[in-house]
Amino acid sequence: MNRWIRLTLSVTLGFVSISPSPVSAEPVYPAHLYQPRDGDWLVQPVAERAEIHADGNEGVPAQKPATPRYLVMDNGLVSRVFYLGPNFATADLVNRMTGDGLLRGVKPEARISLDGVTCDIGGLTGQPDLGYLDPTWLAEMPADPNAFVFTRLETGTPRARFPWQPRRFSENAPWPPHGVALTVHFDPPTPAMEKYKGLDVAVHYELYHGLPVMAKWISVTNGTPAEVHIDSATVEILAVNEAQTSRFHAESTFAFDGMETSHWGPDLAYTSQVDYLYQSPVLFTSSYPRGPGVMLEPGESFESYTVFEILHDSDGRERQGLFIRRMLRTLLPQVTENPIFMHVRNADSESVRLAIGQCAAVGFEMVILTFWSGFDIESEDPAYIARFKADVEYAHSQGIEIGGYTLMCASRDAGPENNCVDPATGKPGSKFGQSACLASEWSDGYFRRVLNFIDATGLDMIETDGPYHGDVCAATTHLHHRGLEDSQYHQWKRCAAFYAQCLQRGMYINTPDRYYFNGAQKFPMGYRETNWSLPRWRQILLARQNIFDGTWLKPPTLGWMFVPLVEYHGGGPAATLEPLSEHLTEYEWHLALNFGSGVIACYRGPRLFDTDETKAVVKKWVDFYKKYRAILTSDIIHVRRPDHKSIDCVLHVNPALKERGLAMVYNPLDQALETTLRLPLYYTGLTGTVSIREQEGESRRMELTRDSSLDLPVKMQPRSITWFIVEES
Repeated sequence: MNRWIRLTLSVTLGFVSISPSPVSAEPVYPAHLYQPRDGDWLVQPVAERAEIHADGNEGVPAQKPATPRYLVMDNGLVSRVFYLGPNFATADLVNRMTGDGLLRGVKPEARISLDGVTCDIGGLTGQPDLGYLDPTWLAEMPADPNAFVFTRLETGTPRARFPWQPRRFSENAPWPPHGVALTVHFDPPTPAMEKYKGLDVAVHYELYHGLPVMAKWISVTNGTPAEVHIDSATVEILAVNEAQTSRFHAESTFAFDGMETSHWGPDLAYTSQVDYLYQSPVLFTSSYPRGPGVMLEPGESFESYTVFEILHDSDGRERQGLFIRRMLRTLLPQVTENPIFMHVRNADSESVRLAIGQCAAVGFEMVILTFWSGFDIESEDPAYIARFKADVEYAHSQGIEIGGYTLMCASRDAGPENNCVDPATGKPGSKFGQSACLASEWSDGYFRRVLNFIDATGLDMIETDGPYHGDVCAATTHLHHRGLEDSQYHQWKRCAAFYAQCLQRGMYINTPDRYYFNGAQKFPMGYRETNWSLPRWRQILLARQNIFDGTWLKPPTLGWMFVPLVEYHGGGPAATLEPLSEHLTEYEWHLALNFGSGVIACYRGPRLFDTDETKAVVKKWVDFYKKYRAILTSDIIHVRRPDHKSIDCVLHVNPALKERGLAMVYNPLDQALETTLRLPLYYTGLTGTVSIREQEGESRRMELTRDSSLDLPVKMQPRSITWFIVEES
């Protein structure tokens, strides 16, 4: 019989006090974790809550234990098993959904380089074979005498990673997410690193209710009398077995263009592997691509990025995508905000107020002063600020939020003394030709000007083009970084801190880099800008392909699309929608493909309608979106990709709504088509029979197949659009 105790937790100053229940038993390996669970967490909520369990007589030990024991973070979907022997080590990462253990061996919990010396954090050595881990080996495995040593731990609850309050029709997800947290502290080994006595390295873990995801990061606090240089940092090291590499996925908060923290590589210590040269990619590490290169003065602390680790229960593309999308919606609920916005071409007051009036008339919710509009969010001119404040107040009086565009640092010349310096040439230069260094003194003025304008005018949103994008900077005279090695870390940190200040003001954030892990709400769905100069019908087909492809790994609310009401990147009259009334069919297709996908597009131009007929078409699709907003912004199941050969379709599903499914169906051809669509309704949670109707027509009952699919006959007129609503019968 396995002997475990459940922690009794009571919140005290952000941590928890632990009241153990005595159990008289020897520590037992948690073999019960390796039983596959019933049910599907994507369809039915998981009853188990995230908890921390301990074996032995003393509950969770606050100090290093005298005898070996186990500690387990578990939520019924995933478990992380820790062994507390001569040092603290992860013994396994268990996929509770399948009953599979991912790990074949013990590795350090983290790794850092201090002043040129590489140091492991925790872990054990001496494993006889790294092809698998026999639990009986653990008691015989010693600690590395040169590794940091486990001293104490704390338990708590997940923290809010940025200041956000639910707004703008966001999903009703708790913030911060519910779950448990564990912090494990390590001291330097003695006598090997006596000079670092007083340095505390902490490894942090979070596990969430009802989600097969764990988070991990490290922090370092310098309690020594001397400065300490952190050359490099590895947040995670996992010896994964060959069968599970495709079912482990990781993403991190340190994410922007061209940068990656997750790496699969060889494990040269794994000498029983099949590959003759020991090159099998079975060692997962998460580390900074450069640096961080941080210099810690006495009393200062460093905190790394956070890595989120997802365990999958299949190799299927759709299902793995659903796991990732659910993670994003749960851990980053701000991305479920999805206001309907217009990009206004001109920033003069007359144009702005015209756009505000038109948005209010058809149900749009936000006006954005777009690039090349003349909007200047950095202005310190009192007259300009006063004029724009009046426009903001007018927008608010009409129930419209308003914001605008700014170019941050990419492709921006802030002067040779403030620009990123190319380490290869020693001269200003970057991947975009030129970029301002966001850790130079110039950035202080930039952030001050933008935030002052926001506060003075009451702005509701900001669109930040060219945020920090990964450029290194070899300058040694910039105020907020020392040189090349810490330039990425400090620029990223300052960009993320700026977004936090925007969120504190309740702002909505569009940005073309992956800063949604740092609080941003919108990221490109994925498209090539020059494609908007193609003929209108080609734009429409490609846009549907972009949405189909872009929603495999992100929810529809996270990505934005584009609609060029006026010429954009050339193309002339054949590419543009103005005059709108003369191209109303194509305009309606743009509206339908975006709203029907739950995706908000940038409708860029001076107006949304030019005639009453145009106005009616725009309002029709806005009303449709608002009526079905909850299901349209739910997960997409990919039924048939647009290819201009037949009918194509996306299916929205949500087992928690009255409308369990909504299928958007498009016939792009100049001929009537008839086909049978197979709608995979498994993720609606429905079985047996369903009730289905086309648009607002009469409902009919239909039988599902054994795999909960529905074979739906469809007849469509040339270049037509329709939708079907699926409900419980």
